[in-house]
Amino acid sequence: MSSKTSEEQGAKRRGRPPKAGQAQVLEAAMTVFWAEGYEASSVDTLCRATGLPRASLYKKYDGKEGLFLAALQHYVETRIAPMLAALDQGGSLTSDLAAFFEKVVALATGQHGPNGCLISCVLSDAAGTNPRFKTELETRFSALETRLADRIAAEAAADSGAIAPRVQGMLLAAVARGIMVRARAGTPASQLAPVAHAAVQVCAPQPGV
Repeated sequence: MSSKTSEEQGAKRRGRPPKAGQAQVLEAAMTVFWAEGYEASSVDTLCRATGLPRASLYKKYDGKEGLFLAALQHYVETRIAPMLAALDQGGSLTSDLAAFFEKVVALATGQHGPNGCLISCVLSDAAGTNPRFKTELETRFSALETRLADRIAAEAAADSGAIAPRVQGMLLAAVARGIMVRARAGTPASQLAPVAHAAVQVCAPQPGV
């Protein structure tokens, strides 16, 4: 009797992946969506990449759309969060923005996955026909713009500028997204880094510049 119970419990555990397994599933799904785009990523491809049976994918994530949104959250936590952490290094506005854009270029040019950005390139493309994705895109865009604006506003010197921190945040976010899209098209880091440097100089010029 106890042996049968152990076997049943073992089977139950095998049918429900641990949290570490969930992270691996989301990492695999994220990479497929990131590399191929949302529309081109078939359920069969996602099942092969993640190791999930089709029934499990639909049961746990309610299909491809749900898996994409879960993979997107994983992307934010594992790729975007470290990028934003560069804004909290405790240095000057110039040095913190420079560190942020260094990570933007690194992410865009494939140092942490496929070229481009899961948000700027994939989600923005998929959002055109999907209201749920449109809302998600607006949320993600606004979060980056607000984070940059808050960092700019925290610098006393920014108060003397003619451009409001909110507008500067949107400007820098737009440049970051442009870098992502350019990298998606194959533009190398050597050409993108000067653009990032110029963006920093616009919003946080060095004294005497």
